[in-house]
Amino acid sequence: MAELDRLTDKLHVPANVKESSAVVYRKALDNGLVRGRSIAAIAAASLYAACRSSETPRTLKEVAAASRIKKKDVARCYRLLLRELEISMPVEDPIRCISKIASRAEISMQTQQSAIRVLKDARKKGVVAGKDPMGLAAAALYVACVLENEKKTQKEIAEIANVTEVTVRNRYKGLKDALGLAA
Repeated sequence: MAELDRLTDKLHVPANVKESSAVVYRKALDNGLVRGRSIAAIAAASLYAACRSSETPRTLKEVAAASRIKKKDVARCYRLLLRELEISMPVEDPIRCISKIASRAEISMQTQQSAIRVLKDARKKGVVAGKDPMGLAAAALYVACVLENEKKTQKEIAEIANVTEVTVRNRYKGLKDALGLAA
């Protein structure tokens, strides 16, 4: 619990997320999942699981850095918790990612609305299932920039969204083909 307290203070996590991470950690303890594993790694994974389930935006990288445990080890413990405790996580909505990217890239409101329409159309056609939300949001923004004649490169948007140019390019092609856009 001391490790969880330290992590939540370092990451500035709300009290309700701290509580739910403690619940996840206790369940892991009761099921014997901590035995033979790093307590700190299980605590970090519990916190990450609580953040994901409450939709508190903290990345695995941030949690791993705060816990001073390798990202790979935290991810392994996180997957173990999901599997053994049968926890299901909500998938992040790419539409929520659009404003985050657009504000950093200084993209107009009109282009953002256009990107949201592109994503909604893509969702109706079933193109977004199983794709990285950040990559999809970045590609939708790029499509909208092309449609609205706003000068932004794939590289700029990819760097801001923290995805690769290849991801933006592939998602862009997928969206363009699925929606029959002339962009």
